[in-house]
Amino acid sequence: MRLLCSAGSALALLLSSPAFAQERDSSDADDVHGAGPIVVTAPYVRSLDILGNVSVVEGDELARDLRGQIGDTLTRQAGVSATSFAPGASRPVLRGFSGERVRVLTDGIGSIDVSNTSADHAVTIDPLTVERVEILRGPAVLLFGSQAIGGAVNLFDRRIPRAVPADHVHIDAIGGYATAANDRNAGASIDVALSPQIVAHIDGSWRKTGDARSGGFVYAPGLRGDLLHLAEHEAEEGHDDEAADLTAQANSRGKIPNTASETWTAAGGLALINDGGQLGISVSYFDSNYGVPSRPGTEHAHGEEADHDGDDHGHEHGEGPVTIGLKQWRADLRGEVEMGDGFFDKLRLRAGFADYEHTEFEGDEVGTVFYNKGIEGRLELAQNDRGGWRGASGVQFAHRNFDAVGAEAFVPRNLTDQFALFTLQEWHAGPLGLEAAARYEKTDVRAPVLGVSRNFDTFSGALGATYDVAQGTRFGVSVARAVRAPSAEELFSNGPHIATQSFEVGDPALKREASWGAEASLKFKSDGFDLSLTGYSNWFDDFIYSAATGDEEDGLPIFQYFQRDARVWGFEAEASARLAQVGGFNIVSDLTADMTRATIKGGGADRNVPRIPPLRVLGGIEAQGDRLDARVEVEWTDDQFRVAQFETPTDSFTLVNASLSWRPLPDSRNLTLSLAANNIFDVDARRHASFTKDYVPLAGRDIRLTARASF
Repeated sequence: MRLLCSAGSALALLLSSPAFAQERDSSDADDVHGAGPIVVTAPYVRSLDILGNVSVVEGDELARDLRGQIGDTLTRQAGVSATSFAPGASRPVLRGFSGERVRVLTDGIGSIDVSNTSADHAVTIDPLTVERVEILRGPAVLLFGSQAIGGAVNLFDRRIPRAVPADHVHIDAIGGYATAANDRNAGASIDVALSPQIVAHIDGSWRKTGDARSGGFVYAPGLRGDLLHLAEHEAEEGHDDEAADLTAQANSRGKIPNTASETWTAAGGLALINDGGQLGISVSYFDSNYGVPSRPGTEHAHGEEADHDGDDHGHEHGEGPVTIGLKQWRADLRGEVEMGDGFFDKLRLRAGFADYEHTEFEGDEVGTVFYNKGIEGRLELAQNDRGGWRGASGVQFAHRNFDAVGAEAFVPRNLTDQFALFTLQEWHAGPLGLEAAARYEKTDVRAPVLGVSRNFDTFSGALGATYDVAQGTRFGVSVARAVRAPSAEELFSNGPHIATQSFEVGDPALKREASWGAEASLKFKSDGFDLSLTGYSNWFDDFIYSAATGDEEDGLPIFQYFQRDARVWGFEAEASARLAQVGGFNIVSDLTADMTRATIKGGGADRNVPRIPPLRVLGGIEAQGDRLDARVEVEWTDDQFRVAQFETPTDSFTLVNASLSWRPLPDSRNLTLSLAANNIFDVDARRHASFTKDYVPLAGRDIRLTARASF
């Protein structure tokens, strides 16, 4: 699998238009049996049926699934769930992995925020500005960083232009409204050719939502029972008002408290593009304010004993609702030099710098302020094809300066430096393809206030093979050894984190985490039917994970980082079929299924890893026409009773969704009007991967109207 980051490849001009543009995506009837979309993340372009498991989301599909955060946007993809901490903070979960083990990238460079450190922190990329998403899974994804064992999500925008507009000016726009959270959103981008070789770009986006609305009771059955039990206790003590309040909370429906958000972005870029290569820069700003829901019936006094007397009675947080105000300035650079027909084809450069800050407010009071400055860069050489052999090699570096200031700064100031060398090589001969990847990474993590410095050297590698066993049928296998260094949060956390309502404890003595991974895939393509099956397994030595201990500190449950051997395994399956052609419409069906299991070894019986998504099956049928598309889908998610200690189970649910897209201009895709109804039957649905699932369900019935234009 080609997983080295492309830094502005000229071949990236093959990218389809953005989420708000009008080109049809790969699910269109004309493309169901074609070569498939082009994967541009790699150091050289190839079609989708490669060794690894790669999903591409763009065009109509991306626009239909757009949500406020990238995690919630991608949950219909195979093997993908989301942290869904709140509507304003949701990160992808790939094959059960989250946090440090999933990299979220923008054109191959990290988002340079703190979304990987805690589930309540937002990803600083607005999906409204994204034109294409590539989801990369499998062992060889370690080439994005040894920590990316779960996979990587690479998002592409046009902030550094890749092409000169044919008509000198190109405009894209999108606007929409959704009922479940009174969601109003809009975005636009403009590319202007200042000369035959220079292109300028500006874009902006805005989204504002109210509190989301649930499809049933706001609180899960177990939590409702706890609240009602507490209400009985208050009534026995003669606290009738408090008992009534707790009973009302337990029976609340509709509005999910403190889930409103507002986000806006602005960016500008400039690029020089000619036959010898390209060079471009961009500057962007991201600003978001969103609520952090809290568990009802709990409070703490931030270092003092909680007051369970008087008027509070332990069921309301004393300082008011928690909200986060976030901002990030970012600058990006992309360059490419064509090197001719010699051994090397291209030299690519990609770099990004960001200055990030977010404040956790407790009511009107400032609680804790998080600061993060970081820089990341890649320089790589791509090789020309020589008798079926080609590849790319390069160097990568990253620096991170993180600090948290406030009474609840649960992580001390820390600095992380990484340096890496990597290579990916492949060879094709007839039906056989071979691939090899290797990465050396040096990581230094320092906490000056603690006087602690940890240094790690890691070596990772992957081998894979594909074989075309028959026309349209390909079998692939791969094995990988991945080693990652523990993060600063895993090493140094030690304090209360009000946003997650937990007391987080790290371990400065953590060792490197190592895993062996194996993956097998079968891909079949024929006239009218496509099938992709993938099975994977990872065996971990010294797997790092956070779990509740059952103890409390400052009235908060303690979540501590542990290290044990573990195993993670599962499968992903995707199929699509063209059923019929009726009255100018192609009738197409599709089916997606995925499952992950994860257990921790030691201590006698195996134990479950926390927050692992259960079995999920999604099926849809779609009528695709020249100017009108209609789709109905059903998503069933199994219950999850394979839970860790002190973790609550999650009930199964079934969602029914429908959508309609109309292109009113004859012989033109420049304008699309879309109407979608999600969770039509208004059911109670909760993602097991979410920390807040017991009191932040998924949205209830949601009617979404979207208009997209491209000129």
